Amino acid sequence: MMSSAGDTINSLSRQSKLPLYQQLYDILRGELMRGQWKPGDMLPAESDLLQRFGVSRITVRQVLDMLVRDGLIYRQQGRGTFVAHPTIEQTQVRIVSFTEDMRQRGFRPGTEVLEAGVLPAPADFAGKLAVEPGEELAHIRRLRLADEEPMSIEDAYLVHRYFPGVLTRDYTTKPLRRTLDEVYGVRLVRAKQVLRAVMAPRDLARLLSVRQGVALLFIERVSFSAQGVPVEFLRIHYRGDRYVLYNELVG
Repeated sequence: MMSSAGDTINSLSRQSKLPLYQQLYDILRGELMRGQWKPGDMLPAESDLLQRFGVSRITVRQVLDMLVRDGLIYRQQGRGTFVAHPTIEQTQVRIVSFTEDMRQRGFRPGTEVLEAGVLPAPADFAGKLAVEPGEELAHIRRLRLADEEPMSIEDAYLVHRYFPGVLTRDYTTKPLRRTLDEVYGVRLVRAKQVLRAVMAPRDLARLLSVRQGVALLFIERVSFSAQGVPVEFLRIHYRGDRYVLYNELVG
């Protein structure tokens, strides 16, 4: 590796007061920050790092764990370790679709529809949507991706009688929100939401390519039409290492 400005450290010193894991962390983090690998690139295998630096497998894994926690790399089971894309900050000042948000940020959005069907509204969902318990809801579960990397799992629950035929449409290429507007004449004009951190259960961890038990950002959002009617209830699980939500406040 070529040094930048002649002062890049690319080897470990057994005489240093810093422990080997800290030295290795500083080297790899520096290489990542300088762009030696591009987002989405696969990092060298653990065996290659062992040979390059002459440290134990335990040390290499400790350092990779630290870089994962920093959000600089991510693991995909059975594939390897990859360079993460920059963290996506999402401002909560207006309602935008995932597709629109990703395109504005220079990412290529993608969607996989995992489930689509009807279900009777549980009591808590019914209360949020101002319908009777048991009313038919349309449920659409989607895996949302940016540059083919899993970003979130989104469960949308719609009052089915407002949107007949909504489950027959293709949401892999067209945003659900645009369909509600263009096909059904329902524009989502405001929303209320709560957010909290949750631990990833096994099924979501597998879909999002993260470890079971890691922190996810969980959002529940009720969206209202121009007539003030609640028509959509969203439950979204974001990867905690990729999303930052922020608000600007005034006093």
